[in-house]
Amino acid sequence: MWKIIRRAFLFLVLLFLYLPILILAVYSFTESTNIGAIRSFSLQNYVTLFTTPELTGMIAGTVILALGSAAIATVLGTIGAIGAFYSRKNASSFITTLNQIPVINADVVTGFSICILLVVVLGIGKDSYIPLVAGHVTLCAPFVFLSVMPRIQQMDSSIYEAALDLGATPFKALTQVLIPQIVPGIISGFALAVTLSLDDYFIAMYTKPATFDTISTYVVNATKGAQTTIKTALWALSTVIFVIVVLIVLVSNIRALRREDREGGRRAQA
Repeated sequence: MWKIIRRAFLFLVLLFLYLPILILAVYSFTESTNIGAIRSFSLQNYVTLFTTPELTGMIAGTVILALGSAAIATVLGTIGAIGAFYSRKNASSFITTLNQIPVINADVVTGFSICILLVVVLGIGKDSYIPLVAGHVTLCAPFVFLSVMPRIQQMDSSIYEAALDLGATPFKALTQVLIPQIVPGIISGFALAVTLSLDDYFIAMYTKPATFDTISTYVVNATKGAQTTIKTALWALSTVIFVIVVLIVLVSNIRALRREDREGGRRAQA
């Protein structure tokens, strides 16, 4: 009886999570202009999505921003995690605590703070991309730190000192000995940073130039008065994003399972 209840509960949770997305995906392949009445099958929404300069420019700008800010955040977060790990206990605890504040802090506070510091105090023009990039790096770097730190804690802490004792320079020991040990954590942190940047609305809204839109800010503005063809094309965009995420998750899980099988085979042979 309890087994049936658990399965039913799990089914309801999955239904609640994925049914709205599936409904949106279905409507993206129709000529419907509103949710509620399904019309004939059509790919027009996807044609509009990939042929409208306004939409393609917005998507390209968002992706470039996400990749660029994620790359900077990955470097800073990785350096911070390594520094915290090899610092003294009090310093390490202090750095870790400071890193947790931006994670818990509301995005709207971060957006306001970055805007005031860079635009008002430092005088950087609002038409510059510097506040926007700085805001996204501030958002993403703490999560990279949290992704890399567990991987560092799993490795042998003396490996860096051993490389130095064998004659390696500090830079060579860092790049050729230490970093290869934590690459999976760095990749996970980068992927998480890209996702956070793509999903952000509040920081982008307060720091972006007036002529630039990310996917999040564009979608919010589009629901207030855009053409119907643009609104329905955004259904197609949502479906494309969802499919890409599903494929990435599937590929990552398959690779992880294959890696575990290979490691299990090596241990069995040993």
